[in-house]
Amino acid sequence: MTAFEASAIPGEPPPADSVAPRDSTADAPTSVARLNGTIRDFIARWNTVWVEGEITSWNLRGGNVFARLKDVRSDAQISIRVWSSVRARIPADLAVGDHVVAAVKADYFVKGGDFSFIVSTMKHVGLGDQLEKLEKLRAQLRQEGLFESARKKPLPFLPRRIGLITGERSDAEKDVLRNAELRWPQVRFRTEYAAVQGDRCVPETLVALQRLDADPEVDVIIIARGGGDPQTLLGFSDERLVRAVAAASTPVVSAIGHENDHPLLDDVADLRASTPTDAAKRVVPDVGEQRALIAQLRARATSRLTQRIAHDISQLEQLRSRPVLRTPDPIIEDRAHEIWLLASRGRDTLTRRLDAAGRTTAELRASLRALSPAATLARGYAIAHLDDGRILSDAADAPSGTPMTVTVDRGSLRARSEGQIAEAE
Repeated sequence: MTAFEASAIPGEPPPADSVAPRDSTADAPTSVARLNGTIRDFIARWNTVWVEGEITSWNLRGGNVFARLKDVRSDAQISIRVWSSVRARIPADLAVGDHVVAAVKADYFVKGGDFSFIVSTMKHVGLGDQLEKLEKLRAQLRQEGLFESARKKPLPFLPRRIGLITGERSDAEKDVLRNAELRWPQVRFRTEYAAVQGDRCVPETLVALQRLDADPEVDVIIIARGGGDPQTLLGFSDERLVRAVAAASTPVVSAIGHENDHPLLDDVADLRASTPTDAAKRVVPDVGEQRALIAQLRARATSRLTQRIAHDISQLEQLRSRPVLRTPDPIIEDRAHEIWLLASRGRDTLTRRLDAAGRTTAELRASLRALSPAATLARGYAIAHLDDGRILSDAADAPSGTPMTVTVDRGSLRARSEGQIAEAE
């Protein structure tokens, strides 16, 4: 007898209006219930098997766990269920990403037609291959200094334009835009859409990052995605994307998943936001808070200026209350008299010096006049000059016929020597 020859539900007769699957025809089909029952009876004969895999999802519902296991060497996956009675006997710290070995038995849910495996026991094998690779990459990037706070760029206070990389029509996009506009209504965005999971995630995100980083009007870039299991967030731990973000000239904010999600992008980004909503709050200032701060600073400046003016007025009043400033006329009069005396003394001194200099000049002029040759000439004497410029002082130097110039008191005249006159005996 084959599996499809079995009854629909053990212990219960098959429905009267249904034939066995093996006898079904187009005119006499079997029922869904009988088909599902036949499948379940066939699967129930399978023995328990041990399977190795990586936990990719782990959802707790009413004490029971509904999860998925992924093959560590391929993309093959199975659905597993851990009932509350079994959950109490397995490690309590099992979580997504754990590499485990589990004893499972196939189960087919007749009512819903769902196929899954029921776990009877489960234990750790170690970190899943993917998470183990990520941890090695994390250690390498940390050693290269890509996680250092010193290399991270500060965010602008009020960006001119914000670059946003996210999934098209995603909740993350709505959260960022709505919260940013609530905080600063005039905020401007340039949005580049990219796949946020799967094989297209990394190449499309790299292209979007390159475009926004090359835009001179974009002052900060937000990479945003909603939460998910580590399997769906793997693209944001890709080494190509991580290194591109580290090399970007524009500050980058990582807003991937929820608070507990921690892709490598969070470590190299210039700022890590716990959620897309938190990213909007960290990048865009609140206009209400800034207005309140400006009002507070104005009030503080007004108060300080008022105090300073009052202090200066008080000091000025103190200075004006002093006797010297209260009645300054006597001081001015004393100084004016002192200046008049000094000016009078200066005039007297200058007059005496001028008179003495005049007398000295007259004496010198008289002395010069007495020593001047002109005074001798005025008494009738003359001076004879030879043509070579010599003054004739010896008659022997002017033999007969020697021309000469004779200078008298009033002019000069030409003369010629007649020779030396003999002296009388």
